[in-house]
Amino acid sequence: MADYSARFYENHARRYSEVTHALLQSVYIKSSHPAVRTDLDLLKRLKELVPGKRGLDAGCGAGARDVYSFWASGFDIHGIDVVKENIRTAQELHPEITDRVTVADLAKPLPYDDASFDFVMCNAVIQHIPPEVVERTTLPELARVIRKGGILQLIFKNGAGIMTIYDRDYSAERSFQLYDEHRVLAILKRHNMELVEESSREKPGGIMYFTDPKPVDHCVFYARKMS
Repeated sequence: MADYSARFYENHARRYSEVTHALLQSVYIKSSHPAVRTDLDLLKRLKELVPGKRGLDAGCGAGARDVYSFWASGFDIHGIDVVKENIRTAQELHPEITDRVTVADLAKPLPYDDASFDFVMCNAVIQHIPPEVVERTTLPELARVIRKGGILQLIFKNGAGIMTIYDRDYSAERSFQLYDEHRVLAILKRHNMELVEESSREKPGGIMYFTDPKPVDHCVFYARKMS
């Protein structure tokens, strides 16, 4: 099945930015962890885990909500997205971060040196990339640009195969590639990334799951660069 995600975002960039900034699909209807009910809970935990301020939002989306939020909190963060309209929308909505967001393709090698970042977030992005590319390029590149001790936050749609749903927030059908969490973790482990386990019920960790309002099941975890 063809992936029309790029076309979708080109056509819905402004609406996507509205949906994300209003948290319309960011409050979960089900979660495996009591401290994780929204996107903001995950970002709060990421800030607790990171060893420094320099970060990358790999697939920042239209409006770059999280790039702006982290920048406003004092982080030296940058964002990339493959869709030009997504970056244009971010620059129009948040002109303060114009020079911090740029077009780049996660299906190709990243334009950064090894160990460039204290943390990378890649949230609901690999669902738009073919599995062979994710395994060969995307995940190894995300690991490569994280320094020792740094953190990867990864969120992806969970399962096997491809699913198509009707998304009422956009009045459109959308297709997503699903991923198995254990296979993803095994690939990251080959690149010196280890799962951050749960330390307490107040401190999210381990392999976590949630269902968004579409509704679609997701997996999320944090992984630390060990060497």
